[in-house]
Amino acid sequence: MITLLKQWKPKLPDFLGFLPRLVGGSRALSVTNDLKRNDLDITLTTRGECRQGKVYLVGAGPGNADLLTLRAARLLAQADAVVYDRLVGDDILAMIPTGHERYYVGKAAGHHSVPQAEIGAMLVKLAQQGKSVVRLKGGDPGIFGRMGEELGALYAANVESEIVPGITAASGAAAAMGMALTDRAHAQQLRFITAQQCRVDGTPDWQALARTDETLVFYMGLSKVEAISRGLRGAGLPDDWPMLLIANASLPEQQTLISTLADMPQTLADNPLPSPCLIMVGSVVRMAEEARQHEAKTQRA
Repeated sequence: MITLLKQWKPKLPDFLGFLPRLVGGSRALSVTNDLKRNDLDITLTTRGECRQGKVYLVGAGPGNADLLTLRAARLLAQADAVVYDRLVGDDILAMIPTGHERYYVGKAAGHHSVPQAEIGAMLVKLAQQGKSVVRLKGGDPGIFGRMGEELGALYAANVESEIVPGITAASGAAAAMGMALTDRAHAQQLRFITAQQCRVDGTPDWQALARTDETLVFYMGLSKVEAISRGLRGAGLPDDWPMLLIANASLPEQQTLISTLADMPQTLADNPLPSPCLIMVGSVVRMAEEARQHEAKTQRA
């Protein structure tokens, strides 16, 4: 059994330094920190403006403001109104200019501050008032973000919309742990699964998921760890198959646990993690332990 409880404190580049130029409406972002070659600055250009009466469904990434896309940052600086979720951090919200409208519609497990239908109606109303609207969601809006329901509301009201992808939690978590989600020696397939559907009574199809050649990533699954462990073991995965839990991925308060299918429920009970929490199952998890050992070795050198 491998057990690891870890806090990760990244050194963040000065990402926010160019935001004043964004707010000021400049179409070019001159990034001078680490993007210099032969004493020549590399200029990154973003295109397009926030259009009135249009809703942008924007991914905020895994949490760290440094992982926000340039397109998302520009839209945040220009939008008349921002409708955001619980998983959007303060550093990202700080990019919204003073005086621009903000609407919190966050959801926690079992506690929805605003019903989904009302969120859709709010987006429609704001757009029909002639405002440019950013619907800001943690991670990528199209991965377990209920984006389809909001698009349906916008389509029904004939409101123009645009999707701006973000770095999904799985990619952010894997990068933070120094591991790959797929690897020729470990996993040739990758599945994203909503853990809200994980039960030990046969849902989902545990037999189909219990493969040694793929990586499983369960979203929103902190309360389903035992069900996942039992389901996969019952379908044939070995007791010592690697399992990783990660909370607050990419943020300074990131916490992780590395263990096995058999031992993770007790490991979690002994070392509770906050929600939301991402669950990864597969031999690629061993790469995270290798990354930790390599980091410790380089720090001693």
